[in-house]
Amino acid sequence: MNNKESVSGSVSLLRSLIEEGTDTIFGYPGGAIIPVFDALFDYKQKLRHVLVRHEQGAVHAAQGYARASGKVGVVLVTSGPGATNTITGIADAMIDSTPLVVISGQVVSPLLGTDAFQEVDIVGIAQPVTKWSYQVRKADEIAWAVAQAFYIAASGRPGPVLLDFTKDAQVALTNHYYEKCTSIRSYVPVPKTDKDNVRKAAELINSAKKPFALIGQGVEIGKAEQELIDFVEKAQIPAAWTLLGASVLPFDHPLNKGMLGMHGNLAPNLKTNECDVLIAIGMRFDDRVIGDVNTYAKQAKIIHFDIDPAEVGKNVDIDIPVLGDVKKTLPAVTKLLKQAEHDDWIESFDIVNGEEYEKVIVNEIYCDKEYITMGEVARRVSEKTDNKAIIVTDVGQNQMMAARYTNRSYTRSFISSGGLGTMGFGLPAAIGAKIAKPDRTVCLFCGDGGIQMCIQELGTIMQSNVKVKIVVLNNRYLGMVRQWQEIFFNKRYSETPMLNPDFVKIAEAYRIKGRRVSKRDDLDEAIKEMLDHNGAYLLVVDVEKKGIVLPMIPAGMNANNVILEKITF
Repeated sequence: MNNKESVSGSVSLLRSLIEEGTDTIFGYPGGAIIPVFDALFDYKQKLRHVLVRHEQGAVHAAQGYARASGKVGVVLVTSGPGATNTITGIADAMIDSTPLVVISGQVVSPLLGTDAFQEVDIVGIAQPVTKWSYQVRKADEIAWAVAQAFYIAASGRPGPVLLDFTKDAQVALTNHYYEKCTSIRSYVPVPKTDKDNVRKAAELINSAKKPFALIGQGVEIGKAEQELIDFVEKAQIPAAWTLLGASVLPFDHPLNKGMLGMHGNLAPNLKTNECDVLIAIGMRFDDRVIGDVNTYAKQAKIIHFDIDPAEVGKNVDIDIPVLGDVKKTLPAVTKLLKQAEHDDWIESFDIVNGEEYEKVIVNEIYCDKEYITMGEVARRVSEKTDNKAIIVTDVGQNQMMAARYTNRSYTRSFISSGGLGTMGFGLPAAIGAKIAKPDRTVCLFCGDGGIQMCIQELGTIMQSNVKVKIVVLNNRYLGMVRQWQEIFFNKRYSETPMLNPDFVKIAEAYRIKGRRVSKRDDLDEAIKEMLDHNGAYLLVVDVEKKGIVLPMIPAGMNANNVILEKITF
């Protein structure tokens, strides 16, 4: 709380952000938001503004900041195209449960609905992809609206909120008084936990011979990493993770059995259809994980821990839902669990993963092919950082290879676009992650296609001196689409070959040091140079042009249809 003081709406907005603990804003100015940027001139000591080069980049950077820090990311843009340019990032944040407050400027209230210059109904446009969208037309509403926005964005299942500020609200005077929001009538962010279901879940796990845990980003969002470890260790439950849950469980934990999904590890996918109790924790049974729903884990009883009731039973039938805050529900079940041993079951994962190692992994990261492979680049970068870097990816083959072949020692160390699969996400998200965690090494893996979608954000790196390490895996194709064309479309490579610019020269134009490597013998030295350099660095690695991410379970099929070697249907 604070004492009332008459200030402009713009000052009220900035003070409200400070009250919520905001220290960084990603944005781009324009006519309809000028009063806020003018007020920001006097708040530079408390609020860092990062000037991006495109509003989509602002949202992705705020996502990277939020995902790395656990705080709410904040975006500030103007009306019209400035606001509409944020929609892709907002949609990405919505499906990946990333807390954001996106603030847009708007024309003055009397001009609303007149098709005024740079007027657009951004509230209406954003409603399907936000938790809440609201237009502020009076300065007296500002403190209230910001408090509501932060509470909604961060509570329950997190997500993006959009606040649209008319210009007259920004300049009018208001008696500023701020009080944080702690509840909203009819909004229940955390559902009540059924104690009977907690008991039933524990009993089912205690009776299991082959329990298996599926770990999602919800554990990370709920800050329940230690609670998860206590849970799986007590009952000796092997665990696998979704793409966005990649850094929840330390890579070297003996119960960590790898990645789920289309390009996940062989054992977790096959064992899903062998376990007798399947325990989903903070994951939403995405189609890339379940494949053919008609054959998915039909032999198993399924327990689902989640904070969002809408996810329970949405894609897969659930036997026991455990709703609530996972930081509380996991310990409640763990308390009722018996110490267990499932040595033979756990060992069976290692046997199957051994098959994948021989057929896939050896050929990817310990190969003697003519060309460097994506997997070996990812593994070598990870090893050179002692597996302690924050790994950020773009979307495509680079994303899958980074998920499979980098190792994570700490939580909040893998940042990628999951549900929406947004090419262009990686570069600005890496900027945001590095700003959130300046003392951590941040390594971005991206393809030659994705890097060009938001390549202008190299300007943000230059102006804000963000020391990110960028690895461009250059295969001269839109690699993942080409992979599908090779396997499913008779090698008809329609519009996937890429004629690329000289990325190193582009980086140098932005005063960023760069290097290109095409020979395996130069790779380790180049990676060391990149990591040792005191500043941003762009490393282009010419990799195998027609590399394939394996294993691969074709879309809509089950784990028994897994592809372990190159074939064409």
